[in-house]
Amino acid sequence: MSSYFTDLAQQYIDGEWRPGTGSWDIIDFNPYDGEKLASITIATVDEVDQAYRAAERAQKKWGATNAYARRAVFEKALRVIEEREAEITEVIIAELGGTRLKAAFELHLAKEFLRESVQLALRPEGRIIPSPIDGKENRLYRVPVGVVGVISPFNFPFLLSIKSVAPALALGNGVVLKPHQNTPIVGGTLVAKVLEEAGLPGGLLNVVVTDIAEIGDAFIEHPVPKVISFTGSDKVGRHVATVCATHFKRSVLELGGNSALVVLDDADIDYAVDAAVFSRYVHQGQVCMAANRVLVDRSVEAEFTEKFVAKVKTLKTGDPSDPRTIIGPVINSSQADAISGVVDQAIAEGATALVHGTTTDNLVEPSVLTGVPADSSLLQQEIFGPVVFLVPFDGEEEAVRLVNDTPYGLSGAVHSGDIERGVNFAKQIDTGMFHVNDGTVHDEPLVPFGGEKHSGIGRLNGETTVDAFTTQKWISVQHGRSFFPF
Repeated sequence: MSSYFTDLAQQYIDGEWRPGTGSWDIIDFNPYDGEKLASITIATVDEVDQAYRAAERAQKKWGATNAYARRAVFEKALRVIEEREAEITEVIIAELGGTRLKAAFELHLAKEFLRESVQLALRPEGRIIPSPIDGKENRLYRVPVGVVGVISPFNFPFLLSIKSVAPALALGNGVVLKPHQNTPIVGGTLVAKVLEEAGLPGGLLNVVVTDIAEIGDAFIEHPVPKVISFTGSDKVGRHVATVCATHFKRSVLELGGNSALVVLDDADIDYAVDAAVFSRYVHQGQVCMAANRVLVDRSVEAEFTEKFVAKVKTLKTGDPSDPRTIIGPVINSSQADAISGVVDQAIAEGATALVHGTTTDNLVEPSVLTGVPADSSLLQQEIFGPVVFLVPFDGEEEAVRLVNDTPYGLSGAVHSGDIERGVNFAKQIDTGMFHVNDGTVHDEPLVPFGGEKHSGIGRLNGETTVDAFTTQKWISVQHGRSFFPF
């Protein structure tokens, strides 16, 4: 197994690699074969404090560093990833159960976001704003918030850690990163290693591998971080937002989804099938933007369903290191059990399984269900696995109602032979993102990414990332003399 799992199975605090001092270990398993990859002694509340204090100290000098000098670190980090791409691919496959296709997809996006971070270092601009007072000049400065806390998930951990960590650093902040317990290397210490090799000064980025059972809310309550960037479930996100608000912190929340891919009566059916299969089954469906529901106009339901089912049956489930594998393991046994429970519940409620996949350990074969009752709770929730609900509708008005009938509002897609018809449909959907004649799973460095309703608060990417990780400071200068009435 890769040396990454021995060399990086530590905490990274104040520029030093060291073991945690907690009383127990997080065991990192390969979700496909159960192999023990690493054992990491967890970080304590004291070590979380040390990490934040280190970031706070280092940030003072970093924030005052020339933006062009900061930019050079991310240019080098990009080269480090490109040189190590084959090794990192194997680590993603081992720790996440990601297929080779998924690893390539994640690394491609991670490099794109690093390229954008190179530019972000130079993005903040000040302004001179007119004053109604004679002799007065209003200067508006864009400055780093100071320190950012980042909590990343297990599904795209390398990408989603870099997506917050790199821009926050590029904009002059210090960062403390807490990766998900199931992906401590790919989502945590690997990111630190890449940036360390790229020349990032010690202390600016700290990684604490720990668990709320050990630290409680210490990571988000700590007085140093001014912004918490969290990617994960809406249930945990609600708690993060509540604690942040109580402590006067900003939170950026990228939460779950219950996306729908809609097939209108004039859609290219073969193309819609391809888009829908990818949108549901990429990375075993463990994607917040994945299409949980595929809504099909009743006039094309039979043709679409036949072709969709046929394509799903061709998806190979198995060893993620095999290039032919499309469906690898889900992250752990709890997820596997939950997904099996969804299929069992749907069938018990009267649904029909057009494809009924079996579950072996963490390998969950794809399932396709139709006839799920309209009032089923399953249609309201995020299904984080390879299960899809086919739902027929009669006309666009009903389709809009069905798509919006969920507490989530992250992504979605519509297929139509008329692009403007698709755009008009998209405008009626309560989501942060919606795609015409494409899949539901997209992320681009310059386009604001985020959701409505229970799918999150705030946006990342491009200018919205500048808004997320900087603040504005007004400094006025009186060149003449003000008049004071007393």
